[in-house]
Amino acid sequence: MGTMTAATRRELDRHEYNANLRECPGHQLLATLSDKWVMLVLSALADGPQRYSELSRTIAGASQKMLTQTLRTLERDGLISREVTPSVLVRVDYELTPLGQSLLPISRGIKAWAESHIDAVDSSRATYDSVHP
Repeated sequence: MGTMTAATRRELDRHEYNANLRECPGHQLLATLSDKWVMLVLSALADGPQRYSELSRTIAGASQKMLTQTLRTLERDGLISREVTPSVLVRVDYELTPLGQSLLPISRGIKAWAESHIDAVDSSRATYDSVHP
């Protein structure tokens, strides 16, 4: 096999789904999944469907705009479903899809790691900040 140009190698990598490359479809998905609000929504929906107002109370600090954007992104990506029940006051429920359920072990692991290592991270931050004012 002959020598490949950098452009040819990038094109091959793109087709192999190398998420490190901007052109790779996985790159955007990885960016979505690494968003803190996405992880918090997945965690909140792990125990079953919730209404928007329940999610809003569960996910402290999420603005209405941010929560709505996150839910739309997750619905578009097939990770959650949105069910509208017509009534005098329209009821909207959000639930993890099977695809979203498949992310739970990973998202739970990241959440557990963050909760159990926050003291070490805080200590590292304090040390760094004292050296780099």
